[in-house]
Amino acid sequence: MSAPLVSIITINYNESKVTLALLASLRNLSYQNVEIIVVDNASPNDHPKILKEHYPEITLIESSKNLGFAGGNNLGIKAAKGAYYLFINNDTIVPENFIEPLVNTLEKDPAIGMVSPKIKFHWDESLIQYAGYTPMNHWTIRNHSIGYHSKDDGTYDIAGETASIHGAAMMVPRHVVDKVGMMTEIYFLYYEEHDWAAKIKRAGYKIYYQPASYILHKESISTGKFSPLKTYYISRNRLLYARRNFKPIHLLVSILFQCLVSIPKNTIVFIVKREFTHLKAFWNAIIWNLTHHQIIHQ
Repeated sequence: MSAPLVSIITINYNESKVTLALLASLRNLSYQNVEIIVVDNASPNDHPKILKEHYPEITLIESSKNLGFAGGNNLGIKAAKGAYYLFINNDTIVPENFIEPLVNTLEKDPAIGMVSPKIKFHWDESLIQYAGYTPMNHWTIRNHSIGYHSKDDGTYDIAGETASIHGAAMMVPRHVVDKVGMMTEIYFLYYEEHDWAAKIKRAGYKIYYQPASYILHKESISTGKFSPLKTYYISRNRLLYARRNFKPIHLLVSILFQCLVSIPKNTIVFIVKREFTHLKAFWNAIIWNLTHHQIIHQ
């Protein structure tokens, strides 16, 4: 039987040089039945056409505005023809045989709705960034990457179900997207893949981790490792995720924890460190949730 078509979707934003490195690694894939879709999210300081000049085999979609992570990927989905969608960050490098284990996982078990590979740090291939996720904590609205900063010594080489997916690399069957829908675009950045995973789990599918595949991740190039933009969206979307996905009792617990512990603590930390731009971003995130009530519904 012929291998199913895999649509590889990645987003470029002011990072053509970074995206070119990913495309170079994708050109060496051993899995041949792929289409590569690059969505440029209206980069203001970039020349995305260089991507098509160097790699004419790709489909380049130039959005008229920045649609964020979910919106950019959704734009790619609309152009994709594959049986499987592979969403991958542009700040990653892939080994030649990383697609086969992901496709095989989904082909063997139709009950799996999403699968992510092992993710290792580009700056040190011996260290793991992701080997699955813990469940979302109902107090802090945080989860933790299993194996984070651990040595890749075989400890995390067991495939299986996991609580959530990793947005840097995730494969989703077309039929799951057709049934459940695309990513929710209200998030713009951060937590949208967790929201999507929660929605897919509610539809009866499993979320899976497959360590027979791996990628190397450069991490947070677009938004910066610590920026007010990141502070705003992570703080805003953490609350938004709880509002959209927690049961009423868990949401109450979370709101109490945020009001009595998390919000005061973060406010004091930003003041003591004199990080006033982050303080402003943090409180803008809180205010956004207080003034937007209509988006809690699925």
